[in-house]
Amino acid sequence: MKRLDGKVALISGAARGQGRAAALRFAAEGALVVGGDLLHEEALETQRLVAREGGTILTPGPLDVTDEDSVRSWTEEAVDAFGGVDIVCVNADAVRCGATGSQSCEDFASTTRAELDSVRLTVRAVWPHLLRSRGCVLTIGSTAALTGSLTSPRTAHAASKGAVIALTRQLAAEGAPYGVRVNCVSPGTTGTDGSRADPLADDHPMRGIARRIPLGRAGSPDDVVNAAVFLASDEAAYVTGAHLVVDGGWSTVLPGAHPLNVSRKEPGT
Repeated sequence: MKRLDGKVALISGAARGQGRAAALRFAAEGALVVGGDLLHEEALETQRLVAREGGTILTPGPLDVTDEDSVRSWTEEAVDAFGGVDIVCVNADAVRCGATGSQSCEDFASTTRAELDSVRLTVRAVWPHLLRSRGCVLTIGSTAALTGSLTSPRTAHAASKGAVIALTRQLAAEGAPYGVRVNCVSPGTTGTDGSRADPLADDHPMRGIARRIPLGRAGSPDDVVNAAVFLASDEAAYVTGAHLVVDGGWSTVLPGAHPLNVSRKEPGT
């Protein structure tokens, strides 16, 4: 038996990166996936990839996670197609970086809408169905919420993701009496389509951070999705309000510290 057999899973931001990886993996684990993204053509490509692997996925029209009507319609189409909702993974976001003294109010508000309001609107729309199914919510935080940065001007992003982690805990408290679990996964530096073109580029200052990650590499979307699958599965039936950091140990070490002068050993040596 697969870990998510028969579960109906809504995944926003399914067009690329972590969202696409989640759609592929959740479907491979037996979930009935409902994907959504403003990048509808790319989301349809995700649908083709899932179908090619033998999975089940529905991709309604373009999804705007900052628009209440769009999110409600997406949820209703999922319920009409599959009869309910068991899992919602609120993955979609859009970041406009900028420092405190230079970022416009418009850019700050846009990031907050995309990263925080998107979670609130999605969970609000799906909540009645989760109460019936005793389902679960997966939010996506970030290590940007855990520390300040000297290399990336990310005021709005840090604030929004910090709020997502706090909101996760509040939703967990509200959902617990009904058997609804809510957990957060916070990735560190991850090699998605966006980061390959930005923080992991050779000329970006965060490239140096990637080289200092204790486990010796940047993360991949699959690293994040592995954590999400666990939290969505019955294996995590007693886990709610958790904040699981997936960053290769980056947030556990002193900033700027050089690696210890020890050689890395392969398993079994």
